[in-house]
Amino acid sequence: MPTALTERPAKTGSDFAELNRRINEAGLMRRRPRYYVLRFSLIGALYVGTWVSFALIGDTWLQMLTAVVLAVVSAQVALLGHDIAHRQVFRTRTPSERTGFFTGNLANGMGYGWWNDKHTRHHANPNHEELDPDVSPGLFVWSKRQAGIAQGIDRFFGKYQAQLFFPILTLEGLNLNWSGIKSVLKPGLKHRALEASLLAVHFIAYTAGVFLVLSPGKAIVFILVHKALWGLYMGSIFAPNHKGMPTFAGKQELDFLRKQVLTSRNVRGGRVIDAAMGGLNYQIEHHLFPGMPSPHLGKAQPIVREFCEEKGIPYHETGLIRSWKEALTELHRNGEPLRNPQPAKAL
Repeated sequence: MPTALTERPAKTGSDFAELNRRINEAGLMRRRPRYYVLRFSLIGALYVGTWVSFALIGDTWLQMLTAVVLAVVSAQVALLGHDIAHRQVFRTRTPSERTGFFTGNLANGMGYGWWNDKHTRHHANPNHEELDPDVSPGLFVWSKRQAGIAQGIDRFFGKYQAQLFFPILTLEGLNLNWSGIKSVLKPGLKHRALEASLLAVHFIAYTAGVFLVLSPGKAIVFILVHKALWGLYMGSIFAPNHKGMPTFAGKQELDFLRKQVLTSRNVRGGRVIDAAMGGLNYQIEHHLFPGMPSPHLGKAQPIVREFCEEKGIPYHETGLIRSWKEALTELHRNGEPLRNPQPAKAL
């Protein structure tokens, strides 16, 4: 099993040790209980309030606006679950897991155990084509090497993946739900029975609530709007962080510091972007210090950026729209071998 999200690598090299010392001297690894109490309270109130408003508004097409609001709130719940998984909120495993089951399985129908394992492997080897599940080949090819081995329907999607990227993100919400269900259908998952029970409660309550308030046609459209926009929002948060940055395959000799910095991209934009992305716009700082509370990431940025400049390590930061453009440009470039296959050379 992968190491816990907040465990530091056993060997990080002298460069990271020096950066780590500066970060700790600045007090940026200390806990922020009041911040998280406020954030839990606010997001919890929005979540409950959205469903109460849904019940009071009743059977009308105006509920599609409620679906839009619920998509945003669902993403904010997921971002809070992300901080919980990294033990930014609680120091120990048990309260982190219990709260994670609540924000993941119960609130969003998203398997916490499955996602936590997947995300841990991503942090350990970001953008490694063989070790990072987020860049495993599938509908999208993340390098020209992957394009060369794409088969079947993946070849078609790979050709036009830049154009299809955001439309396919509308399916990400349903994919997250289905992945959670699959994780409890097979043995091996820790707390399998608990996770399955909480997922069942979520889907029964969600489906019953929507169909009791809305007519069948409106209920189906409501679910589709909610899940599509939730998936699009989630993908728009996570995609700018690594897509279009260097990928690796096989054995690579980068130390922990360079491996995390070179594969990550920061997104600037001020407090609005900070709130919308849950602090993940400071992706470089987050990958270097995953246990750092999210409100400290912006304060850590100038320290990390200055340190990278001292060491001659490229530090990439751009605006949100530019980050999407860079990701889509790289996707288009990686699909080139599928659009224009080279004829086989004669022997």
